[in-house]
Amino acid sequence: MSGQPESLDRSLEAALFASEEALSVDQLSTHLGDADKGEVRAALARLADFYAPRGIHLVERGKRWHFQTAPDCAHLLRRERESLRKLSRAATEVLAIIAYHEPVSRAEIESIRGVQTSGGTLDVLMEAGWVKPAGRREVPGRPLIYATTPEFLRHFGLESRRDLPGIDELRATGMLDPVQEAFEAEMAGDDAEEAAESTAGTSDGER
Repeated sequence: MSGQPESLDRSLEAALFASEEALSVDQLSTHLGDADKGEVRAALARLADFYAPRGIHLVERGKRWHFQTAPDCAHLLRRERESLRKLSRAATEVLAIIAYHEPVSRAEIESIRGVQTSGGTLDVLMEAGWVKPAGRREVPGRPLIYATTPEFLRHFGLESRRDLPGIDELRATGMLDPVQEAFEAEMAGDDAEEAAESTAGTSDGER
């Protein structure tokens, strides 16, 4: 490598190592004095390749970059602890609904779950850093809507929401049965409504 790319690589490495949160290409470019974003992306790719066989990896999650322990070494650093990360069943259901339907309002969450959602449940998810307010729905009352955060992707090892597992995979864990049942009930209701409309249309045509 020439001197300039090597200097950029080292600067990015230092910035990412010192940062307490994952950083986007735009943030890194600004942090390094408005460095060319194409050169920043190329340098990040070089660093990711360099760290690939090592004990820490440089990874991109939700268009943000950070260092993390290599998966095969994670057990060496894992510590048992009480934390907000151990979610209640209700919080797990709400998190799943937000992840798959975002942005979504509290009323929409309750419609899918079939039960009221405690404000404390949403508070727990926001305190964990996995959910955030994402504005307001432009409808009467302008309800607050919620979405997942880059920290949610980072914690669960997802590059983007496209990497979320399918419902069948989630059901296999035994954790999300109520959510799955709610999805199935909602779909069954939609199918029944469509069938009723179709039948009504046929009857009208026969008359």
